[in-house]
Amino acid sequence: MALDLRDAPKNLLKAEEFQPWLSIPTAVISDDLNRTGAMVSGIKPVAPGMTFAGQALTIRAFVGDNAAPHYGLTKAWPGCIVVVDARGHTDTAVWGGLLNYAAKARGAAAIIVDGAIRDIAELRESGIPIYARTSVPNGPQKAWGGGVNVPIQCGGVSVNPGDILVGDDDGVVVFDPIQRDGLLTLCQARIAREKGILEKIDAGKSTVEIMDMPAPDDLG
Repeated sequence: MALDLRDAPKNLLKAEEFQPWLSIPTAVISDDLNRTGAMVSGIKPVAPGMTFAGQALTIRAFVGDNAAPHYGLTKAWPGCIVVVDARGHTDTAVWGGLLNYAAKARGAAAIIVDGAIRDIAELRESGIPIYARTSVPNGPQKAWGGGVNVPIQCGGVSVNPGDILVGDDDGVVVFDPIQRDGLLTLCQARIAREKGILEKIDAGKSTVEIMDMPAPDDLG
């Protein structure tokens, strides 16, 4: 099947516009998205302490094949987040050391694979945040097509080219760029409120009191 190879989205945001998001936990973002936007729990960083924020370069791969990721990197831009829809397949790696080296050379800021990766020790040391379902030694074919900069799903959520992704130790959240200003304001306000809650806990109050929760017999 042919490869649907499209150019990068137009009107990409500037690198400095993502800086505020690096200090916003993904849990806070998901809460202010009405507890949505988070990828499933299986999408996890390969090492602790990884964080990123940027816009999606989307790649749709066939099961057990990584032709699309190779072609996808020809459309990469500095700061892009490479998001690979590998159909959740965990028995064949579609990302490894060579592709990761090439992605770093193209300036990619992070890699997310809804599937398996390999060369994980090398990837952990690469300096690029990498998230995936698992690692496995089996390598892929390079025989099929797929899509680049097309709508995909990754980790149970829809991802469009240019969507904003933020990642940390908890996982990854996704949202439309048009939401960013209002969402950032909500997130910053939530963080300030939670700081106030911590101060009340330090003063001796319980979380039940602070959150004005009902009496135990009134639950349910």
